Order: sequence, then C-alpha cells, then structure tokens
Amino acid sequence: MPKEELLISQLKKGNTKALSTVYDNYSGALYGVILRMCKNEAQAQDLLQEVFLKIWNNANSYDPAKGKFYTWAYRIARNITLNALRNPSNLIQNEDLSVYSNKPEEETIDLDFVKLNGSIKQLESHHQKALELVYFNGLTHREAHQQMGVPLGTFKSYIQQALKKMRELYEVGALVLWSLIECI
Repeated sequence: MPKEELLISQLKKGNTKALSTVYDNYSGALYGVILRMCKNEAQAQDLLQEVFLKIWNNANSYDPAKGKFYTWAYRIARNITLNALRNPSNLIQNEDLSVYSNKPEEETIDLDFVKLNGSIKQLESHHQKALELVYFNGLTHREAHQQMGVPLGTFKSYIQQALKKMRELYEVGALVLWSLIECI
C-alpha cells in the first residue's frame, strides 16, 4: 500500500498521529489557498483550523476513486473560505484596531507587493483576468475558463503564459526598484 494511502487509511481510523502528519503535509498549501481568498492572516489561520477539523470529522467520506486527497482537502478549504466570505459574522472582530492607537505609524513600503503589483499590471488584460480568477478568487481552472468564455486548454495556456511573464517582469522590476532605492 503506498505511503499516502496508508496515511489516509490511518486518518479514517481516527489516528491522531495521522492527522498530525496530514496537517504537516498539507497545511502550508491549504493555508496559501485560504489566505489568497480571504486576504486576512488571522481569519486564514482560523479557517485553516476549521478545515482540518472538517477533514478530521469527515475523513471517512474521502473516496480515492473520485480524486486525490489534496483535491478533496482543497475543495473543503475553498468551500469553508467562500462560506466565511459570504457570511461574515458581526460578532467576531477581525478589523485592525491599530488605526485608533495614539502612536504615529511609520510608513513602510512592502517592496514585494510593489514589484508584484507592478508586474501584474504589465500583463495583457486576459492574463490579468485569468490570474485574478484562479489565484485571488479561488476558482478552479474549469470554473474560471467558463467564466471567461474560452476553451479550457486556452485558459490553461493563459495561466502558464501569465506566470512566465510575471517571473520575467518581477525579476526586472526587482532590479529597477532596488537601483532606485539605492539612489535615494
């Protein structure tokens, strides 16, 4: 029996060590998905805990014949995050109250954000839209290609081309930005 199948089998039997290993193996990727969707670290951490609670409680509903374990866990993470975004609780404060403090805040520039944002804005509009749908709205490729009204293969090539161009632009932007900062 392959290692992952054995791990999932142990998870289904209620083995807490298996849950710990599943968490170690998948939490980083799932957290990234959640964070991209909700754009709030505290909320993303809470939602990640909710995702693993649901994985633990519903492990027996995972069917390997229907797909990989990560895909199943990804869908749980995506659905929980979308539900949280659709139905925000007014009882939980997730706003940053530091704006009300009396101490003056230093203005800081997040250089990675500036470089990334500048790189995205240089892409063609259909590439920007494809990245937005998948990485920021959390849609699957199948859902996103339908929303854009293009064939799935074309949509996947948009993503691939956009990521390649982003890498090039990001690297060039980083060099330009650092040279500008050194001049200041």
